[in-house]
Amino acid sequence: MGMDTVILAIIIGTLAAIVYSLRILVLMERRIAKIDLNLERIVTKIAVEEKKIEVEEKKIEGLLRKK
Repeated sequence: MGMDTVILAIIIGTLAAIVYSLRILVLMERRIAKIDLNLERIVTKIAVEEKKIEVEEKKIEGLLRKK
């Protein structure tokens, strides 16, 4: 009876460790998804600013050519 209890405890402990590991992996995946979303927002903002800068540069170049 003692050996059965030890084996059962080992199996239950292993299963608990697997469940805990999966929980940690899910939490990490959510954090990475948030980071990815924030990076996409930053890149979008930078792209908009780059477009504005390009438009201004073209305006300035056009004014310089007219002189």
